[in-house]
Amino acid sequence: MNEQGNIPTSPEPAGVAGWFSVWMQAVTKPNEQTYAGLAASAGGKLSIAFLWVFLGSLVTTFFASLVQGQMMRQMMQQFQQMGMDVPNIPVSAGNSFISAICGAPVAAVITVVLFAISVGLTQWVAKMFGGKGTFEQLAYAFAAISLPVSLVSALLTLLSAIPFVGLCFGIVSFAVSIYALVLGVMAVKGVNQFGWGEALGSFFLPLILFVCVCVCVTFGFSAVIASFLGTR
Repeated sequence: MNEQGNIPTSPEPAGVAGWFSVWMQAVTKPNEQTYAGLAASAGGKLSIAFLWVFLGSLVTTFFASLVQGQMMRQMMQQFQQMGMDVPNIPVSAGNSFISAICGAPVAAVITVVLFAISVGLTQWVAKMFGGKGTFEQLAYAFAAISLPVSLVSALLTLLSAIPFVGLCFGIVSFAVSIYALVLGVMAVKGVNQFGWGEALGSFFLPLILFVCVCVCVTFGFSAVIASFLGTR
């Protein structure tokens, strides 16, 4: 029996309104059938997935840059009020806005590249576990989760800058991140149509490998710098 015939297919998104329905479906109906349907959607194109990731990163990075600039100004003012000698670095609202405008597109492009690498590694491991999905299908499902999560994260980043209550929004942001991880595992399972063990392995093994590589590179650079300083 053909299992593909039991998978509900999603209509091809028509413009932003169609995209919004896909995003809502991806984050509010977390089950295997949802992501299997997204994978089988005629509108599940790789170019759309990359566009969604780019837009989500663009918004998140822009607002994060503004919040970081505001926090930097507040810290410098507090240090000056305490009588500490801090360097006179101009951190105005205008400078923060310009930095956000210039830096956000660059960060968004880098995010798309990292997204493609992450999806590629995840699907490669999924294929080793007998997964039936493709790189394009998984990228589309991941992107449908990523964009609404990025928009919510951007809003929470702004709210976290509010004095006294910002910590509460930081906790909510952490909870959203955990929820996004759960949705990611479900997406891998739905797209590749295998068990939870294979889905967890496909999702987290590349992540663990990436962390290990980063740790090794960090220790390597630290050793080189320490050796260089020790010879001086």
